[in-house]
Amino acid sequence: MKITVRNDAVMIDGYVNAIERYSKPLPSRSGVFVERIAKGAFTKALERNEDVKLLLDHDYNRELGSMKRGNLELTEDTIGLKAHAEITDAEVIEQARRGDLIGWSFGFSDIDVTNSTENGLPARTVNDMDLCEVSLINRKMVPAYDGTLVNVRSINGEKKTVNYSERTED
Repeated sequence: MKITVRNDAVMIDGYVNAIERYSKPLPSRSGVFVERIAKGAFTKALERNEDVKLLLDHDYNRELGSMKRGNLELTEDTIGLKAHAEITDAEVIEQARRGDLIGWSFGFSDIDVTNSTENGLPARTVNDMDLCEVSLINRKMVPAYDGTLVNVRSINGEKKTVNYSERTED
């Protein structure tokens, strides 16, 4: 995820989720499982929903924009769900300056799932879904899918790189 901080906005580019890659073990009523999103699932979802919301930490009271408002672009490519967002929320700008934005997450309802086993754990492959929202995640939450590097660049070019795997929750 690349974050560029300007005086009045934050530009964020990166992948919300990679396709065909398993999540961290996730809790459910019947134990833990892993999940992956199949190639094409995001494309199908975006064809059905032209107004995916952009939230902070999955909180619908913290809507930062949407595709319809024009400050969020989402596309699926050969890597995964790619996002470009421009956010003018003062709190999010400050979190970006402090390096507190650690990744992306997404909210969906599954439509078509294939169940299997991966390394001894129950596994779900989501072949189709209704994508409701994508969320910027700060240090209050942990994304279900592992992130890589978060790159923050201010308008003056100062760069700060944080490896998510080295962070701990506050």
